[in-house]
Amino acid sequence: MESYTLYLAIHEFEKELEKELTLKGLTFEKRDRLYLVTGEQGAMIWAQTTGLKAQKIAIESINDGARKLKALQRNWAVFTIENHRRAQLIQDQLPKYNTKPIAFMKELPTSPMGLWTLWEPNLIIASAETNSLFPLGEMTFEEDKVNPPSRAYLKLWEFFTVHAPRTNNGGMSIDVGSCPGGWTWVLSNLGYDVISVDKAPLDPKIAARKGVQFLEQSAFGLSPDEVPELEWFCSDIICYPSRLLNLVNTFIKSGKVKNFACTLKYQNETDWEATNKFLEIPGSKIVHLHHNKHEVTWYKLS
Repeated sequence: MESYTLYLAIHEFEKELEKELTLKGLTFEKRDRLYLVTGEQGAMIWAQTTGLKAQKIAIESINDGARKLKALQRNWAVFTIENHRRAQLIQDQLPKYNTKPIAFMKELPTSPMGLWTLWEPNLIIASAETNSLFPLGEMTFEEDKVNPPSRAYLKLWEFFTVHAPRTNNGGMSIDVGSCPGGWTWVLSNLGYDVISVDKAPLDPKIAARKGVQFLEQSAFGLSPDEVPELEWFCSDIICYPSRLLNLVNTFIKSGKVKNFACTLKYQNETDWEATNKFLEIPGSKIVHLHHNKHEVTWYKLS
């Protein structure tokens, strides 16, 4: 049986996924936000979720479609492109799954989440396993609408919950470009002392937190010699990715940082050159978090 990879593009960033696939030399068949590629391929940065080892399944009826999906595994999320009613009738026969917002640092689901679509009225494309444990790669939190000074904290919540759940050991961290302090607030709540760096002042409630040291200066004038050994170097700073790359490389060369988590913020176009240079750093990964916009998150764990 021939195997495929099914990508669901992030809404309004379909062109970025198309460019990424093209740069990797992959051809694709496109339907709405779904991209079908022949063979077993890896996850893509600009895919909301990636259907691994996808297969084409011919069906005779709605009941037959549901039966064949249930034979593969339990949890399925559907993305409809055409024949919406027919697809939903199949989905209605599948087991229900939890779609409630999750708590920060909640233990992740352990069961795989499948992705399927009705490619044609009698043809399903289905992947019993995706690169996300959440339906269609979407996750929402039980938000704290009182304490954080901005919603940027959700990116770091998602990062620690999904990508680095076992790296919270306390110690010293740095948050560059920190104003108004959403990421500093997260790091502080996780038990880290935080050196918070920005030319603009922190929210007074964040600056007053125990263990927070505020440096009112440009992050790009900061030398590793001015800081102690760091468990985390974090950045949500607004700048060109190439400029952030120079700063990150300076701290990597210093040997004083164990872990990195940084947002690469793009202007009108995705900076593929700088993005690839980040990926060339040994141990690097880049993901588009559910709470990112035209930006991605680069990280490197010890």
